Amino acid sequence: MAATRVITMHINKGKTVAQCLADRTDYAKNPDKTDNGQLVSSYECNPDTVDAEFALSKREYLKNTGRTQKGDIIAYQVRQSFKPGEITPEEANAVGYEFAKQFTKGNHAFIVCTHVAYLW
Repeated sequence: MAATRVITMHINKGKTVAQCLADRTDYAKNPDKTDNGQLVSSYECNPDTVDAEFALSKREYLKNTGRTQKGDIIAYQVRQSFKPGEITPEEANAVGYEFAKQFTKGNHAFIVCTHVAYLW
């Protein structure tokens, strides 16, 4: 059974939205943790340009509505943890994808990056 945690992400002091999104998505997509990117999946966005796409979406939302979100949330991070051997990394990525699709109701782009912890 997975342990799931939803974390709100905000702008770091001294950084722009774009810089914060780039930092967070670069960390999430880390090839050393995602089997050289094989464990990165996406919905309605390109993992290679996801930070720029998310920043553009945020600017368009502000321009079209004039509203900012309470606390200026720039993204959500969902962490799911499984016991070693409970499921394969590919299955974990699929579970994460399905969770994100339900969480966003299919109305928002997202990436799912499954980090694999190798025990030496």
